[in-house]
Amino acid sequence: MSTDSYLITREEIEQMEGTEKIHFLNPNARRVNKSLGDLTGLTGIGFHIIEVAPGDETTEHHRHHHEDECIYVLDGIATAYIGEEAHRIGPGDFIGYRRGGLAHSIVNTGDQTFRCIVVGQRLPHDVGDYTRKGKRIFRNEGLPWTLVDHDALQEIGGTVGKK
Repeated sequence: MSTDSYLITREEIEQMEGTEKIHFLNPNARRVNKSLGDLTGLTGIGFHIIEVAPGDETTEHHRHHHEDECIYVLDGIATAYIGEEAHRIGPGDFIGYRRGGLAHSIVNTGDQTFRCIVVGQRLPHDVGDYTRKGKRIFRNEGLPWTLVDHDALQEIGGTVGKK
C-alpha cells in the first residue's frame, strides 16, 4: 500500500483482498468490501467497492431516515429492489437512495461476480428500518447500536425542531 494515505493506486486496489462481510440479519447478504474511504481517513462518507457472488445479496432490505446512499455498478448483472419494485441493473447504472426514501437492496441475479461502488453518508446518528424484518435500528455516536421490533415502538408525538 502507498505510504501516502491520500492515494490508493489502481494496482493497490486490484491487489487488495477486501473484507468478507455477512449482514447480521441476513445470512445470504454476503459480500467482500474494499473500504477505500476508511483507508484514506474519510470520516463523513463511506466509499466502498463491493463484490457479491451470484445468488448473494448486498445487504438486508432497508431504508435510512437521515443518510443518503448511492450505488454505481462496475461489473455484472443484478436486480435492485427499490421499495418492492424490481429493476435489472448492470455496468454504468447509478442508483441514488435518498434519506427517508424507499427501502432498498440488491441481489446478484447474474452468473458472474457483481461489483459496484457504494457511497454513503456517515452522520453521528441514523435511524434505519429493515422493512421486511419489521425491525428498526438506532445508531448514535458513542453508544451501542440498538435494534428493536417495529411492534415495540411507541410514538409519543412531537418532532425535533418543531413546537
